[in-house]
Amino acid sequence: MEIPLPPEITEAELEKCRKTGEFCPVLFEWYKYVGLLSNFYASIQRESPAIKDIPKIHYSVLIGLLNRCSRLMLSNVALSHKGLFGETTSIIDRSIFESSIKLGWLCHKGDEDSFTRFIAEGLKTEIELKRTIEANINKRSGNKLAIENRMLTSINNYFCKSELTEEQILASKKMPDLASMINVIGKDRLAYVVGQRIGSHHVHGTWVSLWFHYLEEHDDGVIHLRDHNCETHINQYAYVSLVVLDAIKAFVEYVCKDSDDIEGMTTLIVAVSEKIQNVYQEVVGTDFDVV
Repeated sequence: MEIPLPPEITEAELEKCRKTGEFCPVLFEWYKYVGLLSNFYASIQRESPAIKDIPKIHYSVLIGLLNRCSRLMLSNVALSHKGLFGETTSIIDRSIFESSIKLGWLCHKGDEDSFTRFIAEGLKTEIELKRTIEANINKRSGNKLAIENRMLTSINNYFCKSELTEEQILASKKMPDLASMINVIGKDRLAYVVGQRIGSHHVHGTWVSLWFHYLEEHDDGVIHLRDHNCETHINQYAYVSLVVLDAIKAFVEYVCKDSDDIEGMTTLIVAVSEKIQNVYQEVVGTDFDVV
């Protein structure tokens, strides 16, 4: 599998953006490219001679998170290619942000306990569901419905794949909150406020979210429904790309054995980050301090 080629943004295209003040088309291409890069690095085989001896379940978690970032970014590309669906892409970007932070945290910690906490966190809900189903079956004197049998089989399969027992899952410590993870990996509090707290407006449909995407006040003071005209914001294309690049960089530095391999791979990541930063600087006169 060959590494994807970056977009060819000509100086003429950049000059057109400068004249119109519209840089979204360029940052859209970089956003799409970062999604492809995330998939490329997620596809590196654990058996590759360049990769450390990492437990299979740990490696699966890492590449799963990378693939999640990639798939969600490419879904946003499909949604926003005509500039619309900003109300939806902002929700998806919030999920990408969280996965990127968790990936960076796991690579930073790199220990058995942290991976166990991550895996167990999602399975505690499955244990509660399993016990509820089993209680309902017991009320019917052991009569099991077909749908219950399918659900229990699915839940037990999750347990089996996790390589954890129910006792280990219940005994595991909770995952730290995202603010703590961000602090551990050396990011500023602003990263939490921008990526998590503001992103949560769009996930949960807060008052801010309603006014931003779903309502508008006309000149007569009457509040109306906003039309289907929500653009994906330029900050989404820039900031989310940089956060994912940072996660890819953390992944490479954690899983690769050789410093030369790490340098070779991270050189590309940093170069792409700089390209995105340079474009964003032209838009607002500043950059995002992410990578």
